Formats: sequence, C-alpha cells, structure tokens
Amino acid sequence: MKPQTAHCPCHSGLAYRQCCARWHEGEAAPSAEALMRSRYAAYVLGLEDYLLKTWHPSTRPSVLRLADEQPAKWLGLDILRHENTGEDLAEVEFVARYKVNGKAEKLHEASRFVCQAGQWLYLDGDFIEA
Repeated sequence: MKPQTAHCPCHSGLAYRQCCARWHEGEAAPSAEALMRSRYAAYVLGLEDYLLKTWHPSTRPSVLRLADEQPAKWLGLDILRHENTGEDLAEVEFVARYKVNGKAEKLHEASRFVCQAGQWLYLDGDFIEA
C-alpha cells in the first residue's frame, strides 16, 4: 500500500490515505465522481477485487484478468463532467491517459453510475471518439 504522504493515483492532489484508500478499504464512495476516481486509482494499483465489487452485477464481468493484458503505465485522469441524472443515477465524463508499449493512448468515456443501498456502482459507459 502507498505511504500516507504519497499522492493519490486519481490525481485529486490529495494523499492516497486521505483520498481513494478509504474507498479501496471498504468505505462507500460518497458520489459517482469519487467512485470514478477510486476506480481509476484501482486500475493504476491493480485492485481487481475492488473494480469487480464496485461494478453493477447486471453488467459486471465474471473476471478481469488485468495481469493477462499488456501492462499500461497510467499517466493521468481528467474529470470533464459529473452530473446527477436522477435521484440515484449519475454520469461522469472523463479522459484517462496511459501508455502501452511506449505508445500514448487515451480513454474518453461517459460512464453511468447507479446508487444502490447507499453504494455507488459503475453501470456502463459509452466511449467517445475524438
């Protein structure tokens, strides 16, 4: 685990312990944006169990197998928009930048989230092509 003073991988500017660590350790994220940031940080840290736990059961894959994929070097996350679209629904548009085999890539997505029993879950998303 990261030390108390290390910056959070989600690029919030906060230390990991004051940011995404608490969500990774079981506390419910208070918003879809916080969950989005924590999921990005979980990809950076390789926390597959957390990613699956915070994925809605109706769209969740049975396994991720991140270790089987080409290793990505995550470079940054920009949240472009966070909007509540209903009482328990929200959408977060983001751009995640990374490198695979030295080639710069980006993932631009409008993700949908639902809050069930006080817990935000990733539902699905639409990729946005530049």
